[in-house]
Amino acid sequence: MALSRLDNLYRAVILDHSNHPHHRGSLDTGTQIDLNNPTCGDVIKLSVAFDGDTISDIAFDGSGCSISTSSASMMTDAVIGKSKEEAYQLAEVFSEMVQGVEDPDQEKLGEAKFLAGVAKFPQRIKCATLSWNALKKALESGDEGIAVNLEEHK
Repeated sequence: MALSRLDNLYRAVILDHSNHPHHRGSLDTGTQIDLNNPTCGDVIKLSVAFDGDTISDIAFDGSGCSISTSSASMMTDAVIGKSKEEAYQLAEVFSEMVQGVEDPDQEKLGEAKFLAGVAKFPQRIKCATLSWNALKKALESGDEGIAVNLEEHK
């Protein structure tokens, strides 16, 4: 497949997730995390429900650019049904990927691997990683939700 056709496919997947995000909303139970990126104004409210060590349900709400929204949608697809450790590892792989680091585990990210091109646009890295950073906080916080300013967690 020609590179331009592949780029167009990636763009189409990203726009589809931005326009029709998966797992949009909130959960009544579970860990609640509010995270924002004051640099551009993206805000996410992440809800994560656990069944023991497994992410049994996940949802997000908030406002953000197309990269932030599509990344959150892709993240929810990638981690639902995963153990806390697996989900945390995926968040690490994603964070490295959008900074240009290659890793064979990027295949485990599902459609989120299409955001690898964000590495070419450093100003968009925080947009792409906002939901993944919220996920890390949810995994670290246990049952207590928190609100965090992303500037404190570069």
